[in-house]
Amino acid sequence: DQAIQLQPNDALAYNNRGNARSALDDKQGAIADYDQAIQLQPNDALVYHNRGFARYALGDHHGAIADYDQAIQLQPNDALVYHNRGNARYNLGNKQGAIADYDQAIQLQPDDAIAYNNRGLARYDLGDHQGAIADYDQAIQLQPNDALVYHNRGFARYDLGDHQGAIADYDQAIQLQPNDALVYHNRGNARYNLGNKQGAIADYQQAANLYQKQGKESACQSALNQIKKLQSSTPPKNDPPNFWQRLFGG
Repeated sequence: DQAIQLQPNDALAYNNRGNARSALDDKQGAIADYDQAIQLQPNDALVYHNRGFARYALGDHHGAIADYDQAIQLQPNDALVYHNRGNARYNLGNKQGAIADYDQAIQLQPDDAIAYNNRGLARYDLGDHQGAIADYDQAIQLQPNDALVYHNRGFARYDLGDHQGAIADYDQAIQLQPNDALVYHNRGNARYNLGNKQGAIADYQQAANLYQKQGKESACQSALNQIKKLQSSTPPKNDPPNFWQRLFGG
């Protein structure tokens, strides 16, 4: 504030204050500062990127893409901008566009494990389970301690009927992150499909216990219902991670 008061035409000061506001979750205030910075210095790719990120956080995916487009036009070799635009496109349902952006991000920064994971999600959603697994393989090679990617790969393997492979991935995810109820739930499904009803019951019960501790009553009841379905002839339905869980583990 003091810097802007002393130099009201300092675009960098507005950008920096915008970053500080964004870090404090004042995204609207951050956008106002980025607006001012862009008005003063309209050719700074970084500020467009920053404003796009704030817009994305507010759910304005179209606005975010417009800013990322501008940032890429000004600075076409920034892998992170392609990655973030891919996330925005994914959220708008443009999976092919997201994959194209993740392709470009990976080409510019081939050691970005998250980009491989996210491209795997998009490929999975388009029905390319093998392509998704290939991306998860690469993400794990780059970042072998990320429970989220093991979970995602396990989910893809499950859908291909590779229940043993899915269990191996869920085992690894649980070892790395033992309080993720959804992984226990999904491992229970895989165990059930292999005829291991007792193992499935144990997993569903553990999932229910964790859901209850987390205050997720509906999910807890779902896990308990799975136990009741074990006597039926219909296998339990696999419970997919939502986008944010798959993308950020949250």
